[in-house]
Amino acid sequence: MIQFRYTILYVKDVEKTMSFYETAFGLKRKFIAPGNVYGEMITGSTTLSFAEFEFAKTNLKNDVTAADLQKAPFAIEIGFTTGDVKKVYEESISAGATPVAHPEVKPHGQTVAYVRDPDGFLVEICTPMG
Repeated sequence: MIQFRYTILYVKDVEKTMSFYETAFGLKRKFIAPGNVYGEMITGSTTLSFAEFEFAKTNLKNDVTAADLQKAPFAIEIGFTTGDVKKVYEESISAGATPVAHPEVKPHGQTVAYVRDPDGFLVEICTPMG
C-alpha cells in the first residue's frame, strides 16, 4: 500500500525556516541534518520537511523554482488545523508570516485563514472538518 509520508519545501535557510515554524505554529523539530541542509518537523503521520536549494541539486537534475513573497504563491498550500484559527493566525503574523486572508467562517462551517511564510509558501490555518 502506498502512503503519503512527507512534503519537502525547498528554502534558502533550513534553520531559519524551522525556527519560524516552531514560533509561528508551535511545531517541534524531529530531525536536522549535519550542516542544516535538511530538516523535519513533528507533524503527525505526514512529515513537513525543509531542504536547502543546494541540497535539491544533489537529487534533481534541474534547478527548482524558489517561492517568492514578491510573486503570487505557488498553486499549493500547507494546511494546519486548530480549534482557534484567530489565535494561530495572529501568532503566525507576530512570528513573521505575511497575512493573506483573515479568519472567515465558510458556508460549510469551517473557519479558514491564510498567511504566507517568510519563504513565500502559502499556509492555510483552519478548523478541522467533521
